[in-house]
Amino acid sequence: MSNPHDSGNDGFQAGCKMTSRTKWLLAGIGALLVAMLAYAVAGPYLAINGIRNVVAKGEYGELVRFVDFEKLRDSVTPQVQQRIVGGIIGRMGRGTTSDVVSGVSSVIAEPAIDAMVSPLGIATLLRGSALAKRLGGQVAPGERPKAVDPLQNATTNFESTSLFTATVETADGKPLVFEFTRTGLAWKLTGLRLPD
Repeated sequence: MSNPHDSGNDGFQAGCKMTSRTKWLLAGIGALLVAMLAYAVAGPYLAINGIRNVVAKGEYGELVRFVDFEKLRDSVTPQVQQRIVGGIIGRMGRGTTSDVVSGVSSVIAEPAIDAMVSPLGIATLLRGSALAKRLGGQVAPGERPKAVDPLQNATTNFESTSLFTATVETADGKPLVFEFTRTGLAWKLTGLRLPD
């Protein structure tokens, strides 16, 4: 004769197995979430390192993996134009028509922005000190200047969950801020806050 308690035990054991499976599933999901969070937090540093390696190797075309040039252009354009407008107004006076000033500033700004927001422009910005040493005659002919990594001692900060900044000082002690933005889990350089 079958014991009615046996079927109850079978159900209890099946429930324990389900709970054990559920625990392993939840542990796996938790580990995956922690790994994704760690990757997202490390993302801007990986982007900085990627930019550094590409520039060091001279493979400037590879910068598109770490730099969103369209967003970078959108970030830099108004800043460059504002500086040009300020310079024009400073020389010509406040009575200058805004239409004339904005037309002239966009004509002047466009080549500067094109040069700055390009793979070679970013590389020059990051290797500028080495380039300046070579052009300034501080490096003997045939000798390679030491590569300078301006982001090496940058002050870094998560301004939000999707905006990371790396701030360096220019030669005159003014801050130049590199902005990295997250899209999904990937981080790219998307903006520059130029010194005043």
